[in-house]
Amino acid sequence: MTNTPISRMQNPAEFVPEMADISAALFKATGNRSVPRTTMSLVHLRAGQIVGNTYLTILNTAFLRKAGETEDRITAVSSWHDAPYFNDAERAALALVEATLQPAPAGRERVTDELYAEVARHYDQKALATLTIAIGQISFFIALAVIGKPTPVTSLADEQWD
Repeated sequence: MTNTPISRMQNPAEFVPEMADISAALFKATGNRSVPRTTMSLVHLRAGQIVGNTYLTILNTAFLRKAGETEDRITAVSSWHDAPYFNDAERAALALVEATLQPAPAGRERVTDELYAEVARHYDQKALATLTIAIGQISFFIALAVIGKPTPVTSLADEQWD
């Protein structure tokens, strides 16, 4: 693996310092423990895979490894539909992020009433709101990741921007 920096832009927080407050608020809102942190990382990993972003994929894979997740579960996120490694609540969360980030079939909603009901079956109102915010959180970071192309890291403490 090469250590050649690949970031396209400087750290946006250098120019928009309010970004640190936005990021901190999003992490605080999703860190209320109503949804397991592992589930959040699975959802964020799947989001990174959907948009084809190395930064988000490496970062969230590292989070899952640090949490003690097996390589089988991590690897199977991209094919979770037929993988035996996920419980029903995780499957509902993965289906929700896919529905949110992928185009809907012609004439259909992205998040159908059936999908919403399935997710609500596994998550109470606070957890459902938190999961929704977590999907919004990763969507915020998707824009930064695909436009700015920060250097892939395994920790948010690592240098991400050249």
